Amino acid sequence: MTRIGVLALQGDVSEHVLAMQRALSGKGEVLEIRRPGEISSCDGLVLPGGESTSISRQLEISGMAQELKAAARSGMPILATCAGLVLVSRKIEGDAKVRPLGLMDIKIDRNAFGPQRESFEADLLVEGFDRPYRAVFIRAPAIVDVGGKVQVLARIGEVVVGARQDNLLALAFHPELTEDMRFHQIFQKMLEA
Repeated sequence: MTRIGVLALQGDVSEHVLAMQRALSGKGEVLEIRRPGEISSCDGLVLPGGESTSISRQLEISGMAQELKAAARSGMPILATCAGLVLVSRKIEGDAKVRPLGLMDIKIDRNAFGPQRESFEADLLVEGFDRPYRAVFIRAPAIVDVGGKVQVLARIGEVVVGARQDNLLALAFHPELTEDMRFHQIFQKMLEA
């Protein structure tokens, strides 16, 4: 049985748990990951949105940052949304508060779309999707630079908001807040590969 862990240090954990349970349709188990040693028991991992500074600090203090890096480097599929996208990046433009994990060859602008009150929804044209995807952006980051191995999946204008590199799927928006499961389906295919 597939085991998906949702990093549960801070952020929209319950929304991700429910969305992943819907996506798995009873063919897997979703766990909240709160302590060192739990990541390795999973087949895949979700890094949720939330406050990236807080999540980053907790990962470092708990020692889970090294465990997460090891899991990613071993090929474990990871779905990183919003703050999760910030964490997996190699570099954060103009920000010294968050120490990125350096897992994905991207540079991000942490609050590219403004403060939380300027949150919005947008229809995205996504590579491989047959119709637009309605995405929810909450105080969202944006990818401002991508390395050669990164596949851009979605943009708003010229700004990259969805990308994939090997076992990492990184989104500036919140797929767990919609009924559209297409990004969860991509993640499930990554688990089966």
